[in-house]
Formats: sequence, structure tokens, C-alpha cells
Amino acid sequence: MKTVPPYRPPPEPPMSSAIARGLVSCHACGLLSQLAGHERGHCPRCHARLHARKPDSISRTWALLILAYILYIPANMLPILESRALLTAESNTIMSGILMFWETGSWMIAALVFIASIVVPLTKLFALTWLLLSVQLRSRSRPYQRTQLYRMIDFIGRWSMLDIYVVALTVTLVQVGSLASIQVGSGALAFGAVVVVTMLAVHTFDPRLIWDAAGTQHD
Repeated sequence: MKTVPPYRPPPEPPMSSAIARGLVSCHACGLLSQLAGHERGHCPRCHARLHARKPDSISRTWALLILAYILYIPANMLPILESRALLTAESNTIMSGILMFWETGSWMIAALVFIASIVVPLTKLFALTWLLLSVQLRSRSRPYQRTQLYRMIDFIGRWSMLDIYVVALTVTLVQVGSLASIQVGSGALAFGAVVVVTMLAVHTFDPRLIWDAAGTQHD
């Protein structure tokens, strides 16, 4: 009796990207369009300019990222709070505020300020730096994990203003006398600028460049 070999489905064809087929998604309305099929590369629905990738993504992200690193120094070195009493004047940086809360037994507040004002901003800067370097070096390693990392950075960016709220909490909880006056220091302005510039850097980075560099390899 002749045996019938088991059915084996044909191998799936290799996946091709939309850009390889000449298709682009409009950044304004999301319509999928044929880039070469429209005059001057404009969306047929909203007439926005079509781009296969975000224009000058790497250079713009590097510029914003370097600016964020520069601003991060005065954000932590300059005072975020300047308080003046009748005969005394005092200024507090982010780190001195953390140490003040720690020494007075407010360990939870000190940990919150440290995580939101030191750990989170540095983590976003270092992670985005690594993503940029991996794209420029055309790394083919673990594109899925790197994409997940970008999504995590983008998600954290939605809560970046928490850093500013923590600074405001630090200002509020500083004990001052009835005749004292409080002024926000230049460090708070630099810190807010770091938050905004980092959010812009995440927005200008195009995560599709990760897959462009990785090609068809999936680790």
C-alpha cells in the first residue's frame, strides 16, 4: 500500500517593507500612498508632503540629544530654589534637596525625587544615545528589542512632566519662615528645558531606521 507523504505548506515568502514597494504612510493623516505615483510626493487626501522616513531624523535627534546633555549639567549644578529669610539666604540644588529629605527621615520623598529627577532623565538620554549609535553602525542585532526600548522611552516621555512636578514638590516642602520669600532658581528652568528637549529628541527619532539597518534578520 502506497503511503501518502504528510502535507507540508510551502515556505512563506520573505516579508518586504512598505518602502521596498514604494509605499509610504502620510505623517499627517495616515493614508498609505504610492510615493512615485503622485506629483511632487504629496498626499492625495490632505496634500501634506510625503516622506518615506522622517527627514534628517538622525542629525536632528543628535542635535537635540547633545543639547539635552549640555542642559543637564546646569540643571543639576544650579539651584532650583532660592529662599531668603530676614537675615539668612539659602539655595538648594536637586541633589541637596534629595540629601535634605534623606537626612530628615523623608526617605520615600528622597527616593521619588532621585528617581524622577536623576535616574529617569539619564536613562532616557543613555537609551536614546544607544539607539542612535546602533542605527548609525547599522547593527543587525535584536531589532525587536530595540523597538520595544524606543516604545518604552516614548511612553516614559508622556510622563516626563512628573519631573517638573517633583521639583515643585521639593519647593513646596521646604520649610520657610513667615517672613521668608521663595524664588525659583535657574536650575529649575534648565531642568524643564532638559525634559522638553528630550521629548523632542524622542519625537524626531524614526524607529523604522532600526529595521532598515537590520534588513531581514530577526534576532
